[in-house]
Amino acid sequence: MKVAKEAMRLYVVTDRSWLGTQSLAAQVEDTLKAGATFVQLREKSMDSAEMLEEAKELKALCGRYGVPFVVNDDVQVALDCGADGVHVGQEDMACAKARALLGPDKIVGVSAHTVEEALAAQRDGADYIGVGAVFGTTTKLDADTLPRKVVEDICQAVSIPVVAIGGISQENLLELAGSGVDGVAVISAIFAKPDIYAAAKTLRELSDRMVQG
Repeated sequence: MKVAKEAMRLYVVTDRSWLGTQSLAAQVEDTLKAGATFVQLREKSMDSAEMLEEAKELKALCGRYGVPFVVNDDVQVALDCGADGVHVGQEDMACAKARALLGPDKIVGVSAHTVEEALAAQRDGADYIGVGAVFGTTTKLDADTLPRKVVEDICQAVSIPVVAIGGISQENLLELAGSGVDGVAVISAIFAKPDIYAAAKTLRELSDRMVQG
C-alpha cells in the first residue's frame, strides 16, 4: 500500500497519559472529525492483550473515516487487528523484517534521524519516514533535536512521504514551512489540550498552510 503525501498532513499519535472522562476512541474520533489524516496507536505501557482490544476499536473507527491506522512497533497486534500497518523506530524491529511479516500491501513507517537511515528504510520497503525530533519534546525525553538542515536533506534524499515529529505545537508548526516535510505528527499538542477537536482543527489548518507555503 502506497501512502499519499496528503496522508501525512495531520498524523495523530495516541497517548493515554491525558485520558480524562473520554475514552481513547472518543478522543481519536474528535481528531478525525477535525481533519486528522493518519492515526498511530502508540501505548508503551500496555500489554499486548490490552493493545489488541484498543487497536481493534481504533481500526474500526479509522475505517469509518477512511483514514490509515497503524500500530507502533507491534507487528503481531497489527496483524491480529487488521491494521493498515506498523510504525517502527531504529531500536525496534528492522524495516525489512516488518515488511516481510506484513507482506507487500501493508504500510510500514520508519523513524529516521539521518539521511543514511532514511535511505536504508526506503530501500527496505518503508512507505513513509518519520523524522525528528524537530523541536524539543517532553513525550520522548531521550529524543535529540535534529537540525533543520538534516530534516531538509532527508526530505530531498527520499521519494516517499516524510512526516515531522517531536515538540510540534500551534506556536512553532509554521517554522517547518519550506523544509520539505509533508505534514506533522503530534501527540501532546492535541491530547494534552482541554478541547481536542479544536486543537486538532487548528493544527490541521496550520499544517495545510505549512505545506502550501
